[in-house]
Amino acid sequence: MNTRDLTECCVRRRGLAKLWRFCGCLLLCCASALPAAAVESVQALQLPSAVENQSVRLLDPDAGKLHVICFLGTECPLARLYGPRLSALDAELRDRGVRVLGVNSNRQDSLQEVREYVDRYAISFPMAKDYDGTAATLLGATRTPEVFVLDSSGKIRYQGRIDDQYRPGISRPVATRSELREAIDDLLADRPVAMPRTTAVGCIIGQSRPLADEGSITFCKQVSRVLQQHCVECHRAGEIGPFALTDYDEVVGWADMSLEVIDQGRMPPWHANPEYGDFLGARQMPAGDKQILRDWVDQGMPYGNANDLPEPLPPRGDWGLGTPDLVFAMNDKPYRVPAEGTVEYQYFVVDSGFTEDQWIQAAEVIPGDRSVVHHAIIFVRPPDGQRQRGVNWLTAYVPGQRIAEYPPGLARRVPAGSKFVFQMHYTPNGSEVDDLTKVGIKLADPATVTNEVFTVAAIDQEFEIPPRAANHPVKIKPGGLPKTGQLLAVAPHMHLRGKAFRLEGRIAGQQKTLLDVPAYDFNWQHSYAFANPIDLSTVKELTGTVWFDNSKDNLVNPDPSQYVSWGDQTWEEMALAFFEVCQPLDDEPDGGAKKQAKSKASSGNSVAADAATQRVNDFVRDFFQQMDTDGDGKVAREETPMAFSRYGFRKFDRDGDSILTRQEVEQAAKQRFGL
Repeated sequence: MNTRDLTECCVRRRGLAKLWRFCGCLLLCCASALPAAAVESVQALQLPSAVENQSVRLLDPDAGKLHVICFLGTECPLARLYGPRLSALDAELRDRGVRVLGVNSNRQDSLQEVREYVDRYAISFPMAKDYDGTAATLLGATRTPEVFVLDSSGKIRYQGRIDDQYRPGISRPVATRSELREAIDDLLADRPVAMPRTTAVGCIIGQSRPLADEGSITFCKQVSRVLQQHCVECHRAGEIGPFALTDYDEVVGWADMSLEVIDQGRMPPWHANPEYGDFLGARQMPAGDKQILRDWVDQGMPYGNANDLPEPLPPRGDWGLGTPDLVFAMNDKPYRVPAEGTVEYQYFVVDSGFTEDQWIQAAEVIPGDRSVVHHAIIFVRPPDGQRQRGVNWLTAYVPGQRIAEYPPGLARRVPAGSKFVFQMHYTPNGSEVDDLTKVGIKLADPATVTNEVFTVAAIDQEFEIPPRAANHPVKIKPGGLPKTGQLLAVAPHMHLRGKAFRLEGRIAGQQKTLLDVPAYDFNWQHSYAFANPIDLSTVKELTGTVWFDNSKDNLVNPDPSQYVSWGDQTWEEMALAFFEVCQPLDDEPDGGAKKQAKSKASSGNSVAADAATQRVNDFVRDFFQQMDTDGDGKVAREETPMAFSRYGFRKFDRDGDSILTRQEVEQAAKQRFGL
């Protein structure tokens, strides 16, 4: 069998296509250079350039002594991040005889899309379009981004990843190894490459291959419906998916990658153990639907009859909950998110303008640019002296979270004079982006409100995770949980070392697991809403356990050698869970927000009230004794220890002036003790 016959045979089926790519990679491992015929093919191959009416040679000995050939895709998140990094490398090393070339072998990426990629990410090196996958096949490329360093004779001196900072769904704060740069430095210094081969990570190249005309499973009849049910919600224009799965050609190009992430359990994004609890909006793809996709790929991905296509999903409007009554932007101008690096949490404070208490039926956050907004949390900051139940939470946007309107009669109260605090967490995507996030609010008629919704937290800020601990547990219990009403939802929250979460409770005399998240993923932070809310009058106790992985086996661990404690940034940690509850107004401790407030002395619990007051007073006294070094009755940020200055000061400093007054410390103490 000749090479052409072998190629055609291999690409007929998905499994054999993988074998073909494996054989190409094996050839590179067993030989120090491409076969002579392959070298000649590489040297002779010319590809269309992103520059109109121009072409580019895959290997041009006259252009340099080292050739860095990187396979890129226009929609692959990692290719977007690494494209600008390769441009910086090109600018630095071009004069030293290093030539950088980008190649796009994805069948789903048009030449025009390649040009748009070049423009958006300011790519300085030539980009070529490999229409039939010849370049990828010759070099054995399977992923984007995957990089090859060839010398002028065609010998492959390095193959693999650029560095270890990014993987699909994984982002380290910085790279700990830069294998491409290390290989180039070795070669320029005439040294043997210390690590000539690494494993490329990223999106599978959607190479061109023969497609079947017919099959028992077609895109139009079965596959399009599976995708609509499980994928298109995010993978369509304007949503957070990096590519759309609504068009046949796109789906064919992403077929192998789609199967990989489904088989790995990364998609659809859902992390609750199905053995415990029923949750609204659970994204669980049945085994039968997964098999439909596998069988379709194995049958050659036939298109089918267009008459069998389902009606397309209706386009999502600007607001998922319909037109809001009020809209608040986080600022009067956008925030510029840099192309790379770590962006510390950004805070924006907006005056609500409320002159009387308002009841919120629903609230929805719309990111200005979903590609860079990792999450946004909107807190309520009541006027000084005005207490609000729970943790002053209003709503949030996190990847994977579905917004739901409260049922009739349920609403969240926002006191008059409150301000909204936007906590913004940004993750750069390879190009500078302007973001202006907004929150939309639907108001409820106060006369119809029978239950107040509020959020309480289970939190431990005193933990310390030892170095290299692979399974460190921390117990947390919710504070301020009412004895009546309903538990509506639970949202666990950790950072990069977060590993798992479990919520257990004694319900009606029986110990039960209410929620189990065995593989917590920081990139997909769900709010798990119970399909049947839990009656809090039957709950004796709720206990959450979070587990942390501070070992080297945790690929996103910033530094396994460090002790880790509480902190806002992703390289620090949080042991936290939010509990959304509702309580009938008549059952509230003060008789309901609609009633006149009653003093604690008349509640029949004056002894407990006096003890609580004394606890707060002791906290305030001890705080000022330790922190107020100049004795002026105030605590400036610079007077506090570094750990508190970084991690705790902002929670106490309600007006943001970097000075803590006795009133602010007292308010923080009351909140800490659930008063």
